[in-house]
Formats: sequence, C-alpha cells, structure tokens
Amino acid sequence: MANIRRRTTCRLCDSRNVLHAFSLTPTPPANAFVPADALNVRQEVFPLDLFFCQDCTHLQLLDIVDPKLLFENYVYVSGTSPTFVRHFDEYSDAIARMVTLPRDALVIDIGSNDGTLLRAFKERHGSKVLGIDPARNLAEMATAAGIETIADFFSVPLARKISDERGKAAVVTANNVFAHVDDLGGIVDGVRTLLAADGLFVFEVSYLLDVVEKILFDTIYHEHLSYHAVGPLIPFLDKHGLELIEAVRVSSHGGSLRGIAQLRNGPRARGSSVSKALAQEDRLGLQSVTTYRELANRIDALGAELRALLTNLRQDGKSIAGFGAPAKATTLMYHFGIGPETMDFVVDDSPLKQGMFTPGKHIPVVSAQAIEERKPDYLVILAWNFATPIIAKNAVFRSNGGRFIVPVPKVEVV
Repeated sequence: MANIRRRTTCRLCDSRNVLHAFSLTPTPPANAFVPADALNVRQEVFPLDLFFCQDCTHLQLLDIVDPKLLFENYVYVSGTSPTFVRHFDEYSDAIARMVTLPRDALVIDIGSNDGTLLRAFKERHGSKVLGIDPARNLAEMATAAGIETIADFFSVPLARKISDERGKAAVVTANNVFAHVDDLGGIVDGVRTLLAADGLFVFEVSYLLDVVEKILFDTIYHEHLSYHAVGPLIPFLDKHGLELIEAVRVSSHGGSLRGIAQLRNGPRARGSSVSKALAQEDRLGLQSVTTYRELANRIDALGAELRALLTNLRQDGKSIAGFGAPAKATTLMYHFGIGPETMDFVVDDSPLKQGMFTPGKHIPVVSAQAIEERKPDYLVILAWNFATPIIAKNAVFRSNGGRFIVPVPKVEVV
C-alpha cells in the first residue's frame, strides 16, 4: 500500500522490543468523508494494530498513514462546538495565570485548526498569536478570521525561522495533535527551539488511563499514532531537553491528559499532579501488555451488547440515526459492524461534513433539521463525549417519544 509504512521501533524510546498488544478492525482514514460523486470509488482501509513497548511501556500504532492524506484537507473544526470554545477559554486562563502572561507575549499553537484556542489567548489576554496547521483550508479560514496561521507541518527548520523572525514564545501549545506525529522527537526539538527560558509547552492528548478505564477504544484511529501515559513521557521529554512539571486530567474527549513542560532545569518545581498520575497508572496496570489484551476482550463485549440492541430495534421496525460524525465514529462503526443497514443517516453540526458520506460505510451526513423532518425513533450519540449537551439540546425529540443510545463507555438508552 503506497500510502502507508510500518516503523519497527518504539516512537518514544527507539527500542525494537515492541510487542503486538491487540488489533481493531481496519478502517479508512477516520475523517475521509466522501462526496456523492465519489461513492463508487473504493476507499482503502488501513490496519489498526496496537503495539506495546516492553522497554518504556508506550502504546502506539506502528503503521503510519501518509500525513498528507490525513491532514491537508481537514474537516474537523473546534469552533463548531460551544463546549470546546468554553474549554479553550478556561484553558487559556489557566495557562496565563501559571506563566504570568504579559500582554503582547507570543503564543504559538501547533495544529491550531480554526484558531479557537489562539483566539482565546488573543481576546482574553492580549497575546500575539501564531497558528501552524497543515490543513490549508483551515489555515486560510483562521487567517481570514484574524488568527494568522502558517499552512505547514511543524518542524525544527520552521521553528528556527519563526524564532529568528518573531523571537521566543512564552507559550507553545499542541492540542490533540501531540499524538498525531510519527517524529515526536522532532516536534519536541522544535518546541525547545521556540520556547523562552521561562516558557511553557502545553499539550493535551487523549489519556491512555481513560482509554483503558472507560473502554474509549474509538479514540484509536490512524491520526492517533500514540496513546500517551505519563510514565513513558517523562524520560522521552527529558531526552529532548524538556521536563514535565504537571500532568492534569481534563474531561475533554471523554478523558484527556494536559501535560505542562518547561525547558530542563527551568524555574518551576514539579507539581504533585505528576506523581499522582504515575501512581494511578501503576494501579491500573498500564505497564503490562496483559492490560491491553484484557481491554480488547472488554471492547468486544461492549460491541456485542450494542449490536444486539440495534438488531432487536431494527427487527421491531424502529428507525435509527446517528448524532455526530466525529473521527471516532469510523472506528466504532467498523469494529462494531454498524453500517447503512442499521443507521439511516448521521446528523452533524459541521457544514464541512453535511452533504458528505461517512468514511467507508457511506452513511449520509445531514444537518440537525433531519431529526424533525425524518423523525427517527432512536439517535445513537456517536459523539458520546457531548452526550449531555446533545440530549439537552434535543429535548423536543425526546419529549415526542424519541430515545437516545449512548454507546460508550457503556451502552445506555436515555
């Protein structure tokens, strides 16, 4: 397959001592939505095989899909979610307090998407901001909206150029992208090049602890090459000249880790959140491949329960639609065998996805207006991390007899 390659060493420590942990069903790229005129074109699927490093205990995909295929025309935008806008407002406030951010300080966001986080820094704290994102469509959108964005992949040469032209950054962020890159060492080296002596590098990633604890298996897809835990990150960052000083659990995406790092021997002491996280990871057994093989069994049991529910509803003549078309829905639908024979359509608020069809399964994606027009009996909340606001927003559907199905972390009918 021309669009994929497999590495043979651990992404964090370069060890060859990597062991297959478990596999999910191969899928197309999770955000490869299809226009109507391309429905007859076969979509290539790629493996989702998880590997465990027996030396540093990092869990990862070793099959790397061409980043240009995944990221250069991107359909996920942060700003369509009020929940994420609030999250990034609070995030900017927390970091501004921690670094005592002066006005006009430079804040750089790697993988800045539509600029939602940088807008919070700019409008709430008076920061100079710069985004870096390879998705040209999003970079142009953000720049037009007042958030200057470089349409490129982040690299050490780009970091040097920015540092020479604009000076050092008080804050460098990387949100839900620090798991997306094969050459993570190169990313951290670039961050080190950009950071001021007392600057902070802040990243948010899906937290492996939550994946295991809550069976959040559908956060596993080709964009996410790494499934991060604090234990392997500490020596990795140290090797590249940074030290982890905070490891904060946050609720976004069902459970994320906010890592905060500074240059090695920087001005701040390591906080207690790091040792607390290490203790929790040890209790859950994240250092053992057995934990992940047991997770695979729990995933299969969850899938059997959801399939039985949907099959029985269909046999009873009930109509079923999906709510939300996040990337994780691709993993869920493929691994649990859910397609157009089960789900009539999927509602999503993003205009970039409306009028398209879901990756591989080719279920039509439409606006929320379809709920009123087509009146499904059940809505499967594929964007399950937003289940509470989705249910609240669609109270009329529920009062008219409609029901919601939350598939993860456990199957619930509401």
